[in-house]
Amino acid sequence: MEKQERKPWVPAKKLDTDYPLIDSDPHFKRVCGYARPSDYLAGTAFAAAGPALMLFWEQISPSHVGRGGFAPIMRLTGVISAGAGFFLFYQRSSMRFYGVTEDRREIDMDMKEMVAKVKKGQPLYGESELSDYMQGVASRNSRYAGLFLHLMPWFNLVNHKQHGVDTAKYYQQAERELEAELTSQTLQTLGEPLAQISLATVALILLLITYFILSFTELEALWKLSEVLNTYWSFCYACFLKPHSGDSSRSQQDALESFYSAQAAIYDKTRHKLLHGREDMLGLVAAQLKHKAETAQLSTKPVWVDIGGGTGYNIEAMSAFLSVPDFFQKIYLVDLSPSLCEIAKARFVRLGWKNVTVLCQDARSFRLPNHQHGSSDSGSLFSIGQSAYETEDEAEAGSADLITMSYSLSMIPEFYPVIDSMSSLLSPNGIVGVADFYVQKAARRDYLEYKFGTILSANARNHFFGFRIPYYIWIGCSKDSRSSITRLVELDATVTESPYISALDLQSRSTQTLRRSSSIDRRSKAYESAIINLTASLPLPAAWYQSHHWRVYYDDQLQKHKQFNDEYIYAFTWEDSRVDQRLLNIKSDDVILAITSAGDNILSYALEKPKRIHAVDLNPSQNHLLELKVAAFTSLGYSDVWKLFGDGQHESFRDLLINKLSPHMSSLAFQYWLSHSATFDTKSGGLYFTGGSRHALKLVQWLARLVGLRGDFRRLCTAGTLNEQREIWQKRVRRVLLSRLLSWTVIGNERWLWRALGVPPAQRDMIERDYVKQDDPQSAGRSGAKSGQAIWEYVVNTLDPLVNNTLVSEDNHYYLLCLQGKYSRRCHPAYLTPKSHIKLSQPNAFDGLRIHTDELREVISRMTPETLTIAVLMDSMDWFTPGGPEAGEQIRAVNRALKFHGRVLLRSAGLTPWYIKTFEEEGFTAKRVGTRVPGTCIDRVNMYASAWICTKVAPVPNEDARRQMRPAASS
Repeated sequence: MEKQERKPWVPAKKLDTDYPLIDSDPHFKRVCGYARPSDYLAGTAFAAAGPALMLFWEQISPSHVGRGGFAPIMRLTGVISAGAGFFLFYQRSSMRFYGVTEDRREIDMDMKEMVAKVKKGQPLYGESELSDYMQGVASRNSRYAGLFLHLMPWFNLVNHKQHGVDTAKYYQQAERELEAELTSQTLQTLGEPLAQISLATVALILLLITYFILSFTELEALWKLSEVLNTYWSFCYACFLKPHSGDSSRSQQDALESFYSAQAAIYDKTRHKLLHGREDMLGLVAAQLKHKAETAQLSTKPVWVDIGGGTGYNIEAMSAFLSVPDFFQKIYLVDLSPSLCEIAKARFVRLGWKNVTVLCQDARSFRLPNHQHGSSDSGSLFSIGQSAYETEDEAEAGSADLITMSYSLSMIPEFYPVIDSMSSLLSPNGIVGVADFYVQKAARRDYLEYKFGTILSANARNHFFGFRIPYYIWIGCSKDSRSSITRLVELDATVTESPYISALDLQSRSTQTLRRSSSIDRRSKAYESAIINLTASLPLPAAWYQSHHWRVYYDDQLQKHKQFNDEYIYAFTWEDSRVDQRLLNIKSDDVILAITSAGDNILSYALEKPKRIHAVDLNPSQNHLLELKVAAFTSLGYSDVWKLFGDGQHESFRDLLINKLSPHMSSLAFQYWLSHSATFDTKSGGLYFTGGSRHALKLVQWLARLVGLRGDFRRLCTAGTLNEQREIWQKRVRRVLLSRLLSWTVIGNERWLWRALGVPPAQRDMIERDYVKQDDPQSAGRSGAKSGQAIWEYVVNTLDPLVNNTLVSEDNHYYLLCLQGKYSRRCHPAYLTPKSHIKLSQPNAFDGLRIHTDELREVISRMTPETLTIAVLMDSMDWFTPGGPEAGEQIRAVNRALKFHGRVLLRSAGLTPWYIKTFEEEGFTAKRVGTRVPGTCIDRVNMYASAWICTKVAPVPNEDARRQMRPAASS
C-alpha cells in the first residue's frame, strides 16, 4: 500500500451547483468589492424594514411607554435590522463566489483581478506570514461560511492559499494576454515606415559584410570557421537537444555511449575551455613523481592507470611535464565508452607510444595483473572493499604508482566501488590525482578524502561565458603510507623537542633520561589530531602526508586564524639580521624559537645551521610566505629565487608553483599561493607591494609622484657616498617625509600605524610615554596633546641617523626596498646571495625547521622543559597591555622552555619597557644591549629604541618567592 502524502490542509468539498465555483473561501474584502448594486439595495431595504415595521406597529397598537421610552426601542431595532441587512448583503454576494447563483459578472472580475496580479508578480490571494498549516486551519474555519450566516456570522479575514480552485487558469490567461500584447506591439512597430527602413538598412549592411568577407577572406579560413561552428553546434546538440536513452538493457555503458557517440570526434575541441584544472592536476602529479624519482622512492619505472580517460587527452597532455614513453613502464587508459576509446586508440597509434593500453572496461572490475600477466578476464572481479589481490607479492606486482581521474568521478553513478577499487589498486608509495567539478549531488570528494590521505587540495573557478564554474584539484596517497605510531611519535618529538623518541636526536636519549617521564605527557596539537583520526579510522590531517614536515598541523577554521582575512602584514622583515647574529652568536647545538614575520630572519638563522628552528606566527599567511621561501630554496635555482624575492616578480610563478614548488609545500600553503599567484605578476608591483606593509611602500611612492621626488629617490638608491646621500636627503626629501603635517595626518594615525607598519596601540603608547618623560621626568602618563609630536620625534630619530650613518645603496636593504620596491644586486638580505643559496639549497638544509601556526604561549607550553637555548621575541612583548596577566604568563612559559643560561632577544619601542621588571621577577637577568641615542643608529633598521638580552638564571619562582622579590625590586 502506497504511503499517502500528508498535506498541511484538508481539501475543500465541491458543492453541486448550477454555476462555476469562483472561491470557496473568499476574503471579506473580495465579497464586499464584488457585490452588485442589487445586493446593496436588498441589504438596505431589509435594514430599513425593521424600524419601519416597528413604527407601523406602534401606530396600530400603541405601547404607551411614555415620553422618551419609545426612542431606545427604535435604536435597538435599527441596530438589529442594520446587522441583518448587512448579512443579507454579504450572503447574496458570497453565493455567487460559491456558484449557487448566477455569477458571470463575478467570473470576469475574478479573472481580470488575478491576471493583473500575475503580470505584476504578486501573490494571487495576498501575502501571509502564517505557516501552511495555520493557513489550512483558517480555511477550514471559514470556507462556505456564507451559507450559515443566519446561524453563525463568520468571515474570512486571513490571506491563505486554499480556495478550492485550480489557479493555473490565471497564469495561462496571463501568458496568452502577454503574448497578444507583444505581438500587437511588434506588428504595430513593423507597420511604421521608420521601422521598415531600419530593417531594410540592417539587411543591406549584413549583405555587404557577407560580400566583403567572402571577397577578402581565404577559403581555408572560411573552412576553419565553418568547422568551429559545426563543432560547437554538434556539442550543443549532443549535450542539450539530443534525447539520451541507450538500448533496452539500460546499462551505464549504453547511457554513456548514447551521450558520447555523437560528440566523440569533437570531444577534445569542446572540453578545452570547459574542463579547467586538468593540466594543473597533471603538472602536480608529475611534480610528485619527479620528486619521488629524485629521492629514490621509485625503484622501477612507474605504472599509470587513467580511470575514465576518454579520448586519451590526459596522457598526451602529460608529455608537457614528463617524457611519457620513457618515464612510465606501462599506462592503462580505462573507460566505459567505446566511441571515446576508439579515439584514444587512434591517438596513440599516431603518437607511436607502445606503452599505452586502452581498455574499454568498467573501472570497478579493472585488475592490473590481468593485463600485465595476460590472465583471463574470469578472475577480474573482486569484492568491493576487499583487496583485489590474493597475496602480498601479487599486490606488489599488480599495483599502480599513479591513478588519475579527470572529470570522470562526477560521471560515475556508483562511485563507491570505484574508489574502493582504487585504494586496492594503488601502491603503498603511489599517488592519486583527481580534477572534477566541485558541486556534485553525492559526496564523491568526501569519500575520496576518506579513503586516501590528502597531499594537496585546491579549489578554483572556471570563468566560462559569464559562468563561474567551481572545480577542485586533489592529490592524494595511501592513507596508511605514513601513519605508523612510531613515525607519529618521531615527528611529534621534533615539534615538542621531546627526548623520548626523536628521529633527529636519538643520541640525546642517554643524556636526558631524567626528563623522559614529563615529556610523555607533552604532545603537540598535530599529534593529538592524528591520534583522534586514527582512532576513528580516518586519514591523518594533510600535514602528515607532506614530503617535508616543516609545517606543523593547525586548524585553519579557527577564528583566531581567520581574523587576518587571508593576508599577511609583513612582506619583509624589519629586524637587522646582522645585529642578531652578533648578539646571539648562533651555534650548531642551538635550539631557536623565533617569530616568523616575513621569514627573512628565519632564513638568516638557518644559514648558521642550528640544531632546530621553531618559527611561530598566529597569522597563517605569514607562515605561508616562509614556506614558499623554504620551498623555493629547496627546488629552484638561484635565478628564480632572485626573481621571486629579490625583484619580487616572476613571469612564470604559477608554473613554478605547480611544477617545482608543489612537492615541497603543505596543502594549505599551496592553496593560498595558487589563489594568490598574481602576487608575483610582472604587471603589478610585485611581492613587496602586497600585505599590510604595502601601505607604507605605496605611501612613499605616492608622495614621490605627488611632489616630484621620484628622481630624488632614484638618486638615493644609487648614491655612492654618504656625503652624496646626505645632500640628497637634506635638499628635498627630508622636508617632505619629515614634515609635521604628514606626521600628524598620516603617521600619527593609529589605524595607519597598525595596517601599514604593524604598530599596535600599546606600542604607540610606549613611544608617547617616553616622549612625555623627556619633557617631564616625573610624568609617566599619556599626553593626548603631544601624541602627534611624539610620533614625529620618533620618526625623526629613526630616519636622520640612518641617512647620516648607513649607505642605503650598498648596506641598507631595508630602506632600499621601501624606496624602490625591490632589492638590488648590490644591496639585499644575506640569504639572497649566491653563496647562501648554495647552503640553503642543500638536501638537509631545513630538516631542523618547524613552522608553528599558533600563539607563542601555546607553542612554548607544549615543549619539553629546558630544551630551547634562544628565544627571539622581536617586539612582541610591546603588544601586551601593561599590568595585564598575559605578559607574565608568556614570560613564565619561556622560562620553563629555556635551558639554564638560555637567552631571550627583545626589541622595544620603549627605552626601558615595563615588562623588563617582570622578566627579572621570573628568573631572568636583563641587559640592555642597544640604545637608540639621538643622532646614532641602534642598527640598520633603527626602528626600535632599545634591544635587550634576558638570560635565564633561575627556574620560574613559586608564588611565595615572587612576593618576596617584588618588595626587593621596588626598593
